[in-house]
Amino acid sequence: MKIIIVGCGRLGSGLAMELDRLKYEVTVISSQPQQFRALGDDFNGHTLTGVEFDRELLEKAGIMRTDGLITCTESDETNALVARIARNHYRVPKVIARLYDRRKVDIYNALGIQVIATTQWGIARAKELLTFSHLESVLSIGNTPVEVVRVNIPALLTRRTIQEAFPMNEVRVVALSRGNDSFIPANNTLLQEHDTLYLAAQAEAIHEIRRVLQF
Repeated sequence: MKIIIVGCGRLGSGLAMELDRLKYEVTVISSQPQQFRALGDDFNGHTLTGVEFDRELLEKAGIMRTDGLITCTESDETNALVARIARNHYRVPKVIARLYDRRKVDIYNALGIQVIATTQWGIARAKELLTFSHLESVLSIGNTPVEVVRVNIPALLTRRTIQEAFPMNEVRVVALSRGNDSFIPANNTLLQEHDTLYLAAQAEAIHEIRRVLQF
C-alpha cells in the first residue's frame, strides 16, 4: 500500500515513521528539507523537496497510483489546495487534510476529504483513516440510523453486479465513481476494480457490508 505524506512536521514525520515500520510504501514531501532529519536514519521511505502543491512534484511522488494521501503542513491554505488537487484531479481514494480552522471542516467533508485537527486526533487516528482501505462512513443523516458510506471495491468483487455484491434490503445505491466519472448505477451494473461506490445503509447493514468486503 502506497501513502504520500505532504508535510514533515511532528504529525507528518511521526506518521511516516509509523507507516514505514509497518512496511507501507511511504513518500514524504516538504518544502523544508531540514525537516527530514526528524525521520531518523532508519526510515526506508522516500523524501522529495519542493512546493507541496506542485503537480509535477506530486506526480513524481506517485500520486497517480497512490492509495492514500495526507497533507499536514503548517498552512491551512496549502493543505486545502493539495487535498483538492489529490481528490478532484488525481482521484486519490483516501485524502486527509489537517485544518486548523474548524469552520471549514464541513465543507471539505462534503467534498469527500477527511479532515483532522491535531488537537483532537493524533498519529494513531491518521494511520487508522489512511490504512482502512474498503469502507468509510462519510455522512450520518440526522439522528436516524442511516449512513452514507464510501466503499472502495476490492478485486474479489469485480465483475459482479451491485445487486450480487450487496443484496441487503437495507442498502441503496447513491452513486458510483469510476476514474474521472461519477454516475448513478443500476443494480445490474458490473463492478470494476478501483470503483468507488456510495451506499445509503441502515446502521445494522453496515456490519454486513464489512463482512462482504472482508470475505
